[in-house]
This record gives sequence, structure tokens and C-alpha cells, in this order.
Amino acid sequence: MLIKKKLYIKTWGCQMNTYDSSKIIDLLNSTHGYQITEIVEEADILLLNTCSIREKAQEKLFHQLGRWKKLKDINHNIIIAVGGCVASQEGNSIFKRAPSVDIIFGPQTLHRLPEMINKFKSNGNPIIDITFPEIEKFDYLPDPVAKGPSAYISIMEGCNKYCSFCIVPYTRGEEISRPCDEILFEIVQLAEQGVREVNLLGQNVNAYCGKTFDGANCSFAELLRLVAAIDGINRIRFTTSHPIDFTDDIIDVYADTPELVNFLHLPVQSGSDRILNMMKRSYTILEYKNIIRKLRKVRPGILISSDFIVGFPGETESDFHHTMQLIYDINFDMSFSFIYSPRPGTPAAYLSDNVSYYEKKQRLYILQKRINQQAINHSAAMLGSIQRILVEGISHKNIMELAGRTENNRLVVFEGTHNMIGKFVDIEIINVYANSLRGKILRTEDEMQLIN
Repeated sequence: MLIKKKLYIKTWGCQMNTYDSSKIIDLLNSTHGYQITEIVEEADILLLNTCSIREKAQEKLFHQLGRWKKLKDINHNIIIAVGGCVASQEGNSIFKRAPSVDIIFGPQTLHRLPEMINKFKSNGNPIIDITFPEIEKFDYLPDPVAKGPSAYISIMEGCNKYCSFCIVPYTRGEEISRPCDEILFEIVQLAEQGVREVNLLGQNVNAYCGKTFDGANCSFAELLRLVAAIDGINRIRFTTSHPIDFTDDIIDVYADTPELVNFLHLPVQSGSDRILNMMKRSYTILEYKNIIRKLRKVRPGILISSDFIVGFPGETESDFHHTMQLIYDINFDMSFSFIYSPRPGTPAAYLSDNVSYYEKKQRLYILQKRINQQAINHSAAMLGSIQRILVEGISHKNIMELAGRTENNRLVVFEGTHNMIGKFVDIEIINVYANSLRGKILRTEDEMQLIN
């Protein structure tokens, strides 16, 4: 009887890490036959894909490794691997603090995992590879496999911005764009498997500048139009963008490409020009507002979400007031907002931080309360409206219902049949909840096509 090998993978952080983890799962299944398991005790490989954005990421890592060490004490054949940004940041020090770890790899070397596993199994010596090979990993990954009607596509890696608070350029390397034709081919493969929506990923996704097969440059705006032209792809999202690279040609795509959703996540971090300068963000609030003004001119109904760092070193009450004023002026819908915590090795880590933790918590509470209320208001405004939903699957809370998302990323639950999964339906919003909407079906995709 063939014994199936099991992989348990724990992922922290952003969508980039989620994408990387999905590729690791597919890769190790194709090379070694590993099957994913949700039961940590039955795993042959325990793999942690880390993120260093959040506070105390290193301590969180070693706490997790301490729990896994107990499993390895029972079963010495278990392989423990650590990847991602904290792996790049900490390097060999992980081996020193956690000798139970066998393999350390970086975001750009995950494709070498099969070789690293084989090498470890042959000699039992710990292995580390946290180098930054130029985008080669995509040449070694298996063909993409659709896992639903929506898919993530990494179009570039790394970051050149070097914001004073951010560790990403040091852990993921500088910006490298994938060739345009490789991206398009991957999306075509996914579309043939039923994918209807793609989410283009990158640390600064709108800084994309890839090469075509004939060596010409392809801008992010050009890539968006090429993706929109692929048969079967009806929705395009992207994350995360940077205001400094949000050029007018991208705004023009919003004007003439309906496949690009009516929702944008555009991190601003602070509403104070003084703090933005200390953060090395390279734009002013007036410039940020100007981007939103142009967008709303061509897409009046677009909703904007953002990132905020509260309590950056030296942030005054006045600075925070400017942030709150910006939140009111833009009327943001949702946010990722955090208390500032220093990342070792970044310039901001050496700044004098005279904002008390209590004050930071208070400011974060005020900020999140305001944005949550604005998000509720945006949801309430959708009551009675007709929304086109991409049906993602069965509702997690009720197996008799389906669930999908609106263009502006609202989760909608409704009664429907399983043959609707993977298709679009028109829904009337009949109720609004804190974290979701309820709707009733007006038209199926087949009925839409008859009308058109």
C-alpha cells in the first residue's frame, strides 16, 4: 500500500505570501507527491511561510517553532522548514535559536525546495538559501491550477521604494517584473480552467514594467488592457499599489476598461505631509487627493481602501488630526491600520519615538472606529441596489446558501443552486449586516446573455 506523504503549511501575512504558499503546495505535490493536511500531527513536513510586517514577527516565529519542536521530539523524521520574509531577515540565527529547523528559504528561492528537501534527506545537514535570484522561480513552478473562479497572479517581486519603516526591500529584494507574455500565458491557462477574476499581485504592482517577447517594454496600464482582452476574464483586481506610480495612463484604463473593478486599495499611511516625508513616501497629501479626484471623475462610484500607520515616531496630535481629516475627505471604505512598530534594520527604527503606547492605541481606536462607520455607510447605501456577483462557492455559515463578492469586495450570501458556482449572477441587495450583505437572485448568467 502506497503511503501518502503529508505537508502542513502555515502562512502569515499578505496576499503575496498566500500566493507563494499555494505555489509551494502545487510544487511539492508535483515533485514529491506531498498532499496538504490540516492536521499538524500527521505531517511529514511542517512549513512556516512568514511575514515580517507585523510587530514581533521574530518572537512569533520562535514560539511557533517551539511548539513544532515537541512534535519533532516524538517523530525525528519530521522536516521543519521556514520561508518568507522573516527567514530572509533572520537567516542563520534561526538555526541557532531553533536547532530543530532543517531548511530555511527566502521568497525568491521557494522553487528550490524540492532540491533542498532531497539534499537534506540524503545527508541530514541543515540547509539555507535566502538569496535573490532574478525572478527565476517562475520558470520552475508547475503549471497553474485553478482553485475556484478567482485566482492570484504574481506579476512582479520586490520593492525599490525603501520607505523608512518597511523591511520588504531587504527581505524580498528590489523590483523585478515578470515578462508580460509569461503572465498572459498563465492567465490564459487559468481562464481555460474556469477562472473569471484575476488579482494581480506585487509589492508595488503599478510599478510593473515587463518585457514582451520582442523585447519591448510593457507598462502596468498596457498589461491591464491585455489581461482584459483574454477570453473568460471578466474582472481584474490588483494589489498593492503605490501612489507615486499611480500614473494617468492607469487612470485612463479605469475610464475605458470595465473589467477593472470599481474598487481600489491605495495605501497612504498618514494624512500628514510631515510624517509622509519622515516615512520617505515621496508624495504629498495634495498629490494623493489629486489621484483620487481623477479616478472619481472617470469612475464616480469607485470605493477606496487604504493602509494607515498610527503612532509613527514623532507623530503629534496635529499630525493625527490631519490623518483623520483625510479619512473624512476621501471617505475611505475599509483599511488595514496598525500601530507603528520598528522593523530591525530600517531607518525609522533609529528615530526617537516619543509617542506612548497608550496614545497609539487610542489613536488607532479612533481611526478604526471612523473607517468602520464609513464602511457601514457604504454598505447601507447598497441596500436595494442590483449588484453583479461572482459566485465563489457555498456559504461557510449555511451549506444551503451560496456566497460571492461584489465589485467593491462585499461578501454577499443568497439562495441559489450549485450550478451557479463559478458564474456571475445579478443580485438585489435585501439586507445589510456588519460583515456581509444578503441578496436575492434577479438574473443568472444565462439569462444575462439572452438579454444581451
